[in-house]
Parts: sequence; C-alpha cells; structure tokens
Amino acid sequence: MSTAAKSTTVEEQVLVRRPGPRELHPVRTHRRRRTLEIALAVAVPLLLVLLWQLAAARSWIDERVYPAPSTILADGWDRTADGELWPDVWATLKRVLGGYAIGTDAGYALGLLMGSLALVRAALEPLLDALYVVPKLALLPVFLNMFGLGEGPQIALVAATVFFFVWISTMAAVLAVPTGHREAGQVFGASPWQMFRHILLPASLPAVLVGARIAAGVAVLVIVASEQIAAADGLGHLIFDSRALFQNDVMFVGIVCVAVLGVVFSEVVRIAGRLLTPWAPRDRGRSQS
Repeated sequence: MSTAAKSTTVEEQVLVRRPGPRELHPVRTHRRRRTLEIALAVAVPLLLVLLWQLAAARSWIDERVYPAPSTILADGWDRTADGELWPDVWATLKRVLGGYAIGTDAGYALGLLMGSLALVRAALEPLLDALYVVPKLALLPVFLNMFGLGEGPQIALVAATVFFFVWISTMAAVLAVPTGHREAGQVFGASPWQMFRHILLPASLPAVLVGARIAAGVAVLVIVASEQIAAADGLGHLIFDSRALFQNDVMFVGIVCVAVLGVVFSEVVRIAGRLLTPWAPRDRGRSQS
C-alpha cells in the first residue's frame, strides 16, 4: 500500500465528537440535574415514611413498639406546643456548641503547630495517636471525676471528641501544603505571620473545614450517648428515659430531633466553610456548575 493510501486510511479513522446538551446548554443541564437530585433526596425518605405508615396501619408491625409516623408527629407537635420538648433540645444544643467550640479551637491550634514544627510533631504525635484510639465514652468517668456532675463532663467529652478530628485534619492539611508555596514565601521574605496568613491558611483551610464538618456530626452522636449515661436532661436522656417507661412514641420524637439537629448543625458548618473558602472546590457528590 502506498504512503498516500495509508494516510487516507488514518484520516478515515478519526472520530469527531459533536457537543452534547451539557456543552451546548450548561446552565439548563445543571438546573435539570439539580432538580432531579433534590427530587430524589425528598422522594426516598418520604417513600420510606409512607411505607412505615402503611405497615403500621395494616398491622404488619407492632405499633406499640414502632409507632406510626403520624403518631410520632402528633406527639412531637403536642410536646413542642406545650413547651416540654424545648428544654431537652436546648440542653443538648448548648453542650454540643460549647464542646464543639473548645475542641475546634484546641484542635486547630495544635494541628497548625504540629504541622509547622517537626520537633513538636515528633514529641506529641505518638501520645495523641494513642489517645485517639481510646473510645471517647470511656473517658466519661474520668471527666466525671474531674468536673463532677453537671455540664462539665458533657462539654469536655464533646470537646475531646471534636479535638481529634480537627487536629488530624489540620495537621494533615498543613503538611500537604506544597513545598513550592513555602519556598516562594521564603524567597519573598515573608514573616511567620505572613507565611501563615497568605500561604498556610488559604492552602489548608478547605481540608480543615472538612474535618470540622465531620466533627459536627460526631459531636451530636457523642453527646446523645453521654446524656443517656450521665445526664438529667437533654435529648439522649429523653430517648433513654422514654424507652425505660415504654413510651416509644416519645422515644422516636427524641430520635427525630437528634437527626434534625445533626443535619442542621453539619449543614451550617458546611455553609460556613464555603463562605470562608470561596476558592475551594465544591463538595464531591454535589452538582458542579
């Protein structure tokens, strides 16, 4: 076969890709995709609730053990209107917020220090790694001995839990800052504060806020478990106490409140993170514009 024939054969194998709807109409495609995602996010839980309601109505499940969603909603509404639910919600919320603030501040400060100074990291990392694997609920008796009964042990337990998540994410984020960025700051004669303000903080903050968001959800889980053991109020105490009294409808009201509190708290942290780091990419799994 001649050279010209070979050239013609190669040219015939070239594939031409025509632009699709996503390339031609990106905004419209994004809106449709987002609408579909929201519809699925609403439809799946709603479908499960309807199935639960149907199972209770047709006696497929024992409604004394698993009350129908309508019963749970009615009981929750009555308790909210009578003001019986708010004290427990507020007790849990203030413990979560107090412990979260303390744990986040301490974890970020130490993570930044250990990520920046190798000697500090070598001195403290083995000890903190050992403490990290200890179940945090196992520390509750220690905090009870330290702070006595009251709010102190609950807040300290949340703070200890949040601290490790934020510390690990902060230290890893600082260590992941490219060496070239640090060297560029040194070349321009950046002071330690300028190095932190203009290089370490912008580069590490997105990953730090991911750890803070994870810690927000875990903080709610820990405080509910702690309140079931050593508290006279709060949503965890409400769930445990109502189960002991066979008030399963009240128990599920508490569970729903915990779920809502966890989702709202985590979402607030996520939105705050996006406002603080507009340069960071959006969360994976969410629509990209």
